[in-house]
Amino acid sequence: MTHFLTVWTTAANPLENVPTASEFQKWLEKLGEQAFTLLVRLLIALVLLFIGAKLIGFCLKKFKKSKLCQRMDPGLASFTQSASKVVLYILLILILMGVLGLETTSFLALFTSGGVAVALAFQGAVSNLAGGVMILLFHPFRVGDYIETSEIAGTVKEVNVLYTVVITPDNKRVTVPNGSLTNTAITDYSAETRRRVDIVFSAAYASDIDKVKTVILDTANAHEKVLQDPAPEARLKAQSANSLDFQLRAWCAPDDYWDVFFDLNESVKKAFDQNDIEIPFPQVDVHMR
Repeated sequence: MTHFLTVWTTAANPLENVPTASEFQKWLEKLGEQAFTLLVRLLIALVLLFIGAKLIGFCLKKFKKSKLCQRMDPGLASFTQSASKVVLYILLILILMGVLGLETTSFLALFTSGGVAVALAFQGAVSNLAGGVMILLFHPFRVGDYIETSEIAGTVKEVNVLYTVVITPDNKRVTVPNGSLTNTAITDYSAETRRRVDIVFSAAYASDIDKVKTVILDTANAHEKVLQDPAPEARLKAQSANSLDFQLRAWCAPDDYWDVFFDLNESVKKAFDQNDIEIPFPQVDVHMR
């Protein structure tokens, strides 16, 4: 009975739980203090973000111009800059979270506990990161090398944390994931100091074989970018249906490959014309009864 009267009395006087004017004023003052504190922290965080970003950029530029960076392999230097930028910005974000009053320890614990899920979600990025490390350790190619894969061919410009930048011969910038580069066959045309130019020239069956070989070799030896060690050689490669096919093998520096290739094609054609060596065309003999 007593419990019933107490409940009835409380229900009959609901205004007893309404805060008084003084309590409401205190709550407003506390809310204002919290808003002011949050605003101050937000302004400090913005200032730190601006200063931190400028400081990170300044440090990266100093590192790029330092003697240590200039002595490093270009690929390793590019990778180090990219990795340092990521690490520094992560540290800056943690500092900003602390300034804003967020629990960084809880964030790190959550990040650690969700590491497996993050790894599964970003397994492509992790694969690319591991690929970048493999490229720097084993050097299948270096910055400045001309490489070719099943999908791309061009000059390596940068090796970053996750991607490698390749410039194609027609000046297109291609970003290739490091993970795919470590799982495919790569042809590095710049790895050796010499590269061989193979060109096939055709002559008519009536042509003198020795004369054709001499004309081809003289033309190759006259080119200033063709190396004499090993010496160029010209041999009869095949007796085709309509022609005798001669193969020229000449060596040059990797950077001179295309100059030698195109120059020799033009020069041999002119030499054939000057020496009356006929270049055959497909022919069909028709017999009428």
